Parts: sequence; C-alpha cells; structure tokens
Amino acid sequence: MKFEGHVVLITGASSGIGAALARELAREGARLVLMARRRERLDALGAELAAAGAQAVVHVGDVTKRADLDAAVAVAVERFGRLDIAIANAGFGVVGPLEKLNVEDYRRQFETNVFAAIETSRACLAELVKAQGRLVLIGSVAGYISTPNASPYAMSKFAIRAFAEALRPELAPQGVAVTLISPGFVTSEIRQVDNRGGWHPKAKDPLPTWLPMPAEHAARKIVSAIHRRRREAIITTHGKVLVWLSRFAPWALRLAMRRGVRGRPEPKRP
Repeated sequence: MKFEGHVVLITGASSGIGAALARELAREGARLVLMARRRERLDALGAELAAAGAQAVVHVGDVTKRADLDAAVAVAVERFGRLDIAIANAGFGVVGPLEKLNVEDYRRQFETNVFAAIETSRACLAELVKAQGRLVLIGSVAGYISTPNASPYAMSKFAIRAFAEALRPELAPQGVAVTLISPGFVTSEIRQVDNRGGWHPKAKDPLPTWLPMPAEHAARKIVSAIHRRRREAIITTHGKVLVWLSRFAPWALRLAMRRGVRGRPEPKRP
C-alpha cells in the first residue's frame, strides 16, 4: 500500500473530493485525521472507514480559525505520533457579476480559499519538516482561467497557484514536497453552496451529468500524484485542455468567453 503508516490530515473532509480522498488514502493504508465543520457527516465517514478497518479520527473545526487547525495537528501527533501529509482541501465558490457582489463577498472567499490554506500550511509545517513530508494544496483549473461571473473564486485559485509555486523551492531544502492539485469539474457539493458558504442539498447542479469527473476517480489520480511527490496534477481531461488553451491559445478562450457572456444567463445559486 502506497501510504501504509503515513499520517494524513485532510481539511474539508466531510464531502466531495475531501471525503473521496479519505476513502482512497484509507485503502492505501494511511492513518487519517479528518477535519470539517459538519459533525454528523464527519462521524458517518469516520464510522464507515473504521468498519473497513482504517484508522481515522475526526476533528470538528473551522479552517478559518487557527486554533482549530492547531488542535487538528495536535490530534494527529497525540493519536498517531506524527504528521506526514497535510491536504488543504477546504473551500467553496463565490459567483456573480461584479455589480451584484461587494468587497465582503471577495473577502469571505479569500478567508476560506486562501488565508485558511496559508494557515493550514503554517499550522502543519513543523511536523511536516520533521517527517520530510508533503503539503498538498487543492487549487483549480480556475487558477489558470478566470471566467465571467466567477471572479472571486478564480482570484482565490490564482492565489493558491502562486502560493504553491513560491513554497516549492522554499520548502524543498527542508525536505517538504509541495503538490498543487488543479481539478476541473468534479462531482461535489460546491455548486450547491451559496456565496455565504451555506449548503443547499436540494439545489440542482447546473452542469450536465456527463461533464464532472466522479470524485472517486479524481481521488485516485490525486493520491497517485501525492505518492509521486509531483509538483502539480491537473485533474480531468477537459481541465487539461483548458489549461493548454490558456497557455498556447489564449485568444481562443477570450473569444469563447465573449460569446459566452452574450449568450449565457446570470449564474444562479441557492
């Protein structure tokens, strides 16, 4: 098993990519500390993993509070004696046209998607250095392509990509590998979450069912990238195509966006 005996902290572990990563890493022998705000969802996931023979402890906490992150690291050390991998996965998306957003919307987006990732990295750093471990930052293809009506989310993911690129050479001498994960569309609850972070389970996903990659498939690709200590992994074929276009044919993306804005209704969220 790729991660037998390794201790992994996952934030945003109660659903979507976070929960899928927990299941995949458990299959690969990892010992897990699962952090999120929703106790019922965390407890259910922890019980599921325990029934399958995995070692997992849940920690209810908010990634925007440094004390909660420090407590999660302390749980890892107290329960398992170390921390080998930290996965800063927690996040959500703020959408809408500029005229209908305000600075507080942008600030709220950055508090969870950017500043919490920074604090997660800082809270885990000393243990990761001891373990010569891995820091995994969950970015997005939106970190390459800023689309209309999604400027807060894209800005936050551009920032995460810049953060990862700066940290790689900074932490390499200390033995810590930094991996940026840039997914395209993956099955998750993110498109059911409103601009204030509230989840609406009955909200319909606006994407066609064939487009998002199943979270379980994405998790396998992510775990492989972590194991190989890759610098970055772009997850989903459509994500790779979009990033290629952003690098080598940006004019095509600009043209598509202009046409899309003229023909696309304003995004709706619960």
